[in-house]
Amino acid sequence: MIKCIIIEDQEPAQRILKRYIEDTQDLELLSTFGNAIDAMDFLKSEQVQLIFLDIHLPKLSGLDFLSLLTTKTKVILTTAFSDYALKSYEYDVCDYLLKPFSFERFLKAVYKAKNQLGSAKSEEPEQTDESNTSVLIKVGYEFVKLPFDSILYIKSDGDYTQVFTDEQKYLVSHSLKYWQDLLPQKLFSQIHRSYIVHGKAIQKATASKVFIGNTELPIGRVYKKDFLPFYQAL
Repeated sequence: MIKCIIIEDQEPAQRILKRYIEDTQDLELLSTFGNAIDAMDFLKSEQVQLIFLDIHLPKLSGLDFLSLLTTKTKVILTTAFSDYALKSYEYDVCDYLLKPFSFERFLKAVYKAKNQLGSAKSEEPEQTDESNTSVLIKVGYEFVKLPFDSILYIKSDGDYTQVFTDEQKYLVSHSLKYWQDLLPQKLFSQIHRSYIVHGKAIQKATASKVFIGNTELPIGRVYKKDFLPFYQAL
């Protein structure tokens, strides 16, 4: 679980963030603060991995807080103003969420932070808990927990992607790049500009195709050099 805090002075925005965090399996909310000074005192004694930070705050602005932050805590900015987007990345923030933002956009920012936290822990023993083996996707008005191992392959479909499993197909509002950043590279490989495959789902492969069940998928020319070492390492 990723331990997080909220620094936000507006109660409606606090409620939205709390609800989103409750609906995200990877997050554990430790506390919520209406100003950055109280949050700084909290950080002196508590270990926090991720901060949801508003920019316009009383007493100390979000950007001033970032300039004083000495820990390696990841930060996702949440603000109603786009003016600070470029400036914020000077502080190496994970993402910049412009209010009002959807749950899907929130999840994308969280998984970006999760990947960065995972990279920072690359020398630690690999975690095997459920939070590292599944993803929450929105299907219609419902959210579905999709284990990575259930995914056979993913196909780009314009601004959407189709996720194929043994049982069914899901249409989700994420790009192929989103999945490429999210999925574990040792299990998944992009074989074409339109396809990502789960290596263990591949039954056989040729120089130009992979076979998953009765489905043939093309291997793009620019992806061949990376696919062969990936396939051999499975």
